Amino acid sequence: MITSLRLVDFKNFADETLRVGPFTVIVGANASGKSNVRDAFRFLHGIGRGYTLAEILGGKYGVGGQLEWAGIRGAATEVIRFGQPAFSLQVSIPGQARVPGQVSIPDYEYSIEASADQTRPGIFRVTSEALIARRGSYGSRVIYTTHPARPDPVREQNNDMYLLLRMEKTGNQRKYGNRISVRPDQPALTQLREQRSVLRRHKDDAERVIATLSKMRFLDPVPDRMRQPAFPGQITLNDDGENLPTALREICAAPARKETLASWTRELTPMDVVDFEFPTDPLTGRVQLAIKERNDRVVSAYSASDGTLRFLSMLAALLGENSGGLYFFEEIDNGIHPSRMHLLLNLIEGLTAKRAVQVVTTTHSPELLAIVNDQTFRSISVLHRDESADDSIIRLVPQLPKAGELRKSQGLGRRSWLATTLPFWNRCSAR
Repeated sequence: MITSLRLVDFKNFADETLRVGPFTVIVGANASGKSNVRDAFRFLHGIGRGYTLAEILGGKYGVGGQLEWAGIRGAATEVIRFGQPAFSLQVSIPGQARVPGQVSIPDYEYSIEASADQTRPGIFRVTSEALIARRGSYGSRVIYTTHPARPDPVREQNNDMYLLLRMEKTGNQRKYGNRISVRPDQPALTQLREQRSVLRRHKDDAERVIATLSKMRFLDPVPDRMRQPAFPGQITLNDDGENLPTALREICAAPARKETLASWTRELTPMDVVDFEFPTDPLTGRVQLAIKERNDRVVSAYSASDGTLRFLSMLAALLGENSGGLYFFEEIDNGIHPSRMHLLLNLIEGLTAKRAVQVVTTTHSPELLAIVNDQTFRSISVLHRDESADDSIIRLVPQLPKAGELRKSQGLGRRSWLATTLPFWNRCSAR
């Protein structure tokens, strides 16, 4: 899990922190920075997948030229806030409580700073990076942090930098560990596994953070992709909704999960669903999707509404056998009737409370603030950008003046309340 994300000079954020709970809702108007928060999570996800900075920002291509990873939106130079030399991201990852007979996993804090190379336009390099482990009352220890490279003409040609590992003093080992040279074009976090001189426990710490960052999904389903038949065996739903038929067929192979899928589809759509069918095209062998209702009416994916398919893609992602980690849904209320929105929120709140799943979603609608449960309300943030300013701010809604009182009495669905309260509160807090 992730508990916080700090953005410093990243896109239109000067220095803001997003608090992340089991289910986090980000509300904001157009151009307030919601998609930029998604880009920050994607940047961290790219680190978890072992990519270089160039690949994270510009895209990763396979040996055959196929696109494996779409780069961060916008020009590479736009990732840094205008006029600043570098940007940094910091993420907090909770560990596991000390349990008798089990290894205690500490809380981790990972931070990375990247800057544009002044001599080579468009090239980025890591300028600062750190991984810290916190063990409650046992204090903190710096697993590693960057250390400035000594002048060395050979290394300067190769653009190398030094990484200083702050390891516990063992035997005759120096207190602050070894100085290790790593490439500045890739985060050191994913280079530790290559270093023979790094202790196994430090590699294990790094791998735990990598595992968290790599288990992210960014679902933005496209109706045309969800309607297409899928090849058998492709049971992972793509972020654009591709492979929906085979992903749902895998879920339906387990009777309990199939009934959960059908019951939630009945709740979330006007369809009286009793079963799902997956006919196979005899010529291509591809699997199709059809929904059977109680009156024996069968609706193919081609005839199903965009909203129904969007519901099914969310369910396929959250109910899948390999579900886990953090899911980022853009505009969760898109294509969903307001009268059924609370049902989808209830589903997500229930799943995130029971399973190792986090959901972060964006929305334009302040009306969602009134229908989430109390735990989700504590993790609702609002993004705001004044018309006269370039930077956006992130504020927890429960911390806004009288937010809790208004939620219970009048609700927080009025756009004017957020529009007037945020600028006033921000000016007061800045004094």
